[in-house]
Amino acid sequence: MHPYDSAPTPAPTRVYHCESDHHETLLGVKQRLQALCAEHAYRLVKVETMDGDVYEGKIVLCDRSIMFLQLSNEGHSRAFLPGPPNPYFYNNVILPLVLFDLLAITLI
Repeated sequence: MHPYDSAPTPAPTRVYHCESDHHETLLGVKQRLQALCAEHAYRLVKVETMDGDVYEGKIVLCDRSIMFLQLSNEGHSRAFLPGPPNPYFYNNVILPLVLFDLLAITLI
């Protein structure tokens, strides 16, 4: 064996593969949430994630598997920045949320 030859690369080992029934369910959830986001774009909503985080804001866009939520002024209570809160700063904060992580979307 030549000194610059490397050992053969082993074949990749798959550690996860989505089962077909799960794939169909997740695809259905994704399509339903995309339609709901489009239907309620620019409406004020409260969003709760699977981890219990709660956000309020307006749905700006839903693209692929991500919902973009423009946080309302109440969003500043979640940020830890030096100095007093600046209300103008928080008017433009857009939070990307993964659709599959959403537990509930409520119209406010």
